[in-house]
Amino acid sequence: MAKKKQDEIRWHELTPDELRAKLNSGREKLFDLKFKNTTAPLKNPREIRAVRKDIARALTILRQKGVSA
Repeated sequence: MAKKKQDEIRWHELTPDELRAKLNSGREKLFDLKFKNTTAPLKNPREIRAVRKDIARALTILRQKGVSA
């Protein structure tokens, strides 16, 4: 099991409104990263994967809390 980072977000402690905000900002960031990657290669293409996983985490926790995204 991977060690947790000090600055890692505690997803389950966020309110539904905070989760929706993270979800929206993640979607915007993903769009920007994909756009930048098509015009010129990114220095760190794994960042796209990390943002996708953050979006999935936010959606999963919203569904667990019984709140629609």
